[in-house]
Amino acid sequence: MTDIRHCAIIGGGVIGGGWAARFLLAGLDVTVFDPHPEAERRLREMVALAGRAWAKLISAPLPPLGNLHFAVSLQEAVRHADLIQESAPEVESIKQTILAEIDRFAKPDALICSSTSGLLPTQITARMTHPERFTVAHPFNPVYLLPLVELCGGEKTSVETIARAKAFYAGIGMHPLHVRKEIDGFIADRLLEALWREALWLVHDGVATVEEVDDAIRFGAGMRWAFMGTFQVYRLAGGEAGMRHFMAQFGPTLKLPWTKLMDVPDFTDELVDLVAAQSDDQSGHWKFRDLEAKRDDCLIGIMRSLKTQDFGAGATLAGFEKVLRDRATDSDAEALRLYEGRVPAEWIDYNGHMTESRYLEIFGYTTDALLARIGMDDAMLAKGFSYYTVETHLRHLDEAKQGEAFVATTQLLKHDDKRLHVFHSLFHEDGRLLATAEQMLLHVDMKAHRAAPAAPEVLSILDGIAASHCTLPVPDGAGRSIGQR
Repeated sequence: MTDIRHCAIIGGGVIGGGWAARFLLAGLDVTVFDPHPEAERRLREMVALAGRAWAKLISAPLPPLGNLHFAVSLQEAVRHADLIQESAPEVESIKQTILAEIDRFAKPDALICSSTSGLLPTQITARMTHPERFTVAHPFNPVYLLPLVELCGGEKTSVETIARAKAFYAGIGMHPLHVRKEIDGFIADRLLEALWREALWLVHDGVATVEEVDDAIRFGAGMRWAFMGTFQVYRLAGGEAGMRHFMAQFGPTLKLPWTKLMDVPDFTDELVDLVAAQSDDQSGHWKFRDLEAKRDDCLIGIMRSLKTQDFGAGATLAGFEKVLRDRATDSDAEALRLYEGRVPAEWIDYNGHMTESRYLEIFGYTTDALLARIGMDDAMLAKGFSYYTVETHLRHLDEAKQGEAFVATTQLLKHDDKRLHVFHSLFHEDGRLLATAEQMLLHVDMKAHRAAPAAPEVLSILDGIAASHCTLPVPDGAGRSIGQR
């Protein structure tokens, strides 16, 4: 990190509170000044929420939580701080007054930063005596999770200030983006504002509802924007010929009334050359198909993550998988084919093969698919019933490499009104048996915290599966313990 160990927060609302949470979780001491009577309660709740998020997000050991103190005055808050983060209301005159007061009481070597989302730094520092140590550090909500921070200096901001700010924010897990020219709204908010204005027109004109506008983003371009910005996405749309070909194809649409924002730059050869050259610098080191594969892998990761939340495109994916499972026809003499896929890059260990924990993860998905098939859906969970896995015996039999396809099947060995005894098999695309997992599941009344008989409709489906599986041979390895033949 840097020599910055103590931060002051001026304004502890949504943005200031988010900054405080990120600083504290990074191990920094924080002093907050906010005259609102509920400021401390709200901020402490946000710190708790951020701590929950970081516990899920970060797998590396975190430093001890920094100390949090609430000051009774701005002077008290900033006098010992190495960095001051101002997050006051977005009013130029208010920020001018507060920044001048911060400048007056801060240590000579303290960095002074503003969270302003679009006010010009030269204007809001007009009353500062030492504006050279100031920079805009504009974050995005929630500050403790989103890594982007836009750094924009004013006319008198020093090069050293920008360099110190870059090092500091990078050290607490952020992506500092230096806005090279002072401009209203900086970069990100200008893009967001353009989208927001067009969205308002679509609703105003009755073209779409607010939900439909949001769906157009979150089920489409929004997911791509998470890892590829506008230009890189459009480069891929140009095919192997790249950005220059895309602009030749779609550049003329800038003159079509596709949006209300028709004030666009002239589509000149100079603009095409500039964009194409910068696009080559950004992505030219990638082979076209490799970049497409990277895009696909990123989308898969996002959609799988959303599926665990049953939200957005993840809910759509889960629904489609249910349709496929319901549509699948299994012969009377075959195990259930419940889960399949390809080994993603993040599942590969240092030996170049799928790491051992992923075998169990696949069998977990297979069990989930079985439970969905027998009617253990959200409605059943809402009633307080579920199956819990109480015992697993897993055998690792062969290796799978990145990109190789697999399929998991399930054979029902035994069941009664409370117990479910299953045998999962994981096969490679070439037919090799990669692993098996024998499991015992117990039907549980989650409210009573004890085993309970499953619903008649669930048992009826299990009876049907058992009738079709009774002619299957007992799988090799069923019933064995570790090392036993």
